[in-house]
Order: sequence, then structure tokens, then C-alpha cells
Amino acid sequence: MTISQDQFVLWIKSFADVIAENKEYLTELDSAIGDADHGINMNRGFQAVLAKLPAFANQDIGSIAKNVGMVLISTVGGASGPLYGTFFMQISKETAGKLELTLSDWVTALESAVNGVMLRGKAKPGDKTMLDSLIPGLNAIKECNTRGTSLAEALNASEKAAEQGMLSTIPWVAKKGRASYLGERSAGTQDPGATSSYLLLKVAAQKWGNSA
Repeated sequence: MTISQDQFVLWIKSFADVIAENKEYLTELDSAIGDADHGINMNRGFQAVLAKLPAFANQDIGSIAKNVGMVLISTVGGASGPLYGTFFMQISKETAGKLELTLSDWVTALESAVNGVMLRGKAKPGDKTMLDSLIPGLNAIKECNTRGTSLAEALNASEKAAEQGMLSTIPWVAKKGRASYLGERSAGTQDPGATSSYLLLKVAAQKWGNSA
């Protein structure tokens, strides 16, 4: 069971749709602890990706991911552009020339992406950032890959772990970004970046797991 080039493109398209659907929700979360623009910025970026996608959708997965990253860096405001751009640029490095991905390929690409975000954002687990969804999601899928589970099972485990990571940010005090300026007042709100990152892994599980 593998992730095809077409499935990879479907993931991008579907995530763009999910971001559009959740634009106001993400912005509402960000209004409590940030600049009130996470949903707006993410939607702008992924609508730009959708507009440009036909030009590179038939390329290999690495090239698709690279182009997505470049569009996001150039169109998404705030911290989200560089961080999500880095995420996809790192995926592109690990998937260059590939027309399909095995579970092991995806684990390698996702780990590179998460490490890239960690380095770019200078954040760590528990700082109340997108990493608090991504790292649990990564750890879960790595464990599944080690155990030799199916692609669908591994993706579902990744989604569930990312969801728990997202929810865990609610009581935490933010230590990075605009939210950190609020100190204790940042506690009690779910992190918007962790939320959009959870949605990213959720869409992967839905679109890749169901057809695996």
C-alpha cells in the first residue's frame, strides 16, 4: 500500500478546502492569543496553492511539495508562511523524483518536515505551537512503521495522536510567538497552529488511509 502522486495532490487540495471551511474558527482561536489572522493567512496561502497547482500537479511528489512550499512562503503572512513553507520544502527533499510513497517514505519525509519546523521556529514540545500536534503525530506513525502496521492504521494513529497533542495545548502557557506576550493569559485557549497542523494530518488519514 502506497501513497500515489494523485493521492498526494488530493491531500493538498482537500487540506485547502478544510482550511477554507475552518478559516473563521482558526482566526477565532488566534484572536484570543495572537494576531487574529491565522485562518485568514492560511486560507490566502492555500487558495494561492490551488490556483497554481495545475501547473505542477503532474510532476513528481518532491517537485509538487517544493512548489507548494514556495507558494506558501511567498503568500502567507505572519509566522505561518515560513513554517508551513519549511514543512513542505523539507518534504520535497525526501521525496524528490518519487511518484509514490511507502509508509517508510512518508515517515522519513514527515520527520524531516517536523525537524525543519522545529529548527525554523526555534520551538520545542510544550511551547504551545504547531509542533505540539506534529510531534505526537510523527511519533505515532514512526511506532506503527516499526511494528509493521498497515498504512491506513498508521495514518489513523498519527491523526489521533495529533488530536490529543492539539487538545493538550489548551491549558498551557504559550512560550513562543505573539501568544507568549500574554503570559498566563494564554492558558485556556487551544493553539491555532496546533489546530491547523492537526487538520493537516487528519486530511492525510482521510484521503490516504481510506484508499490504502
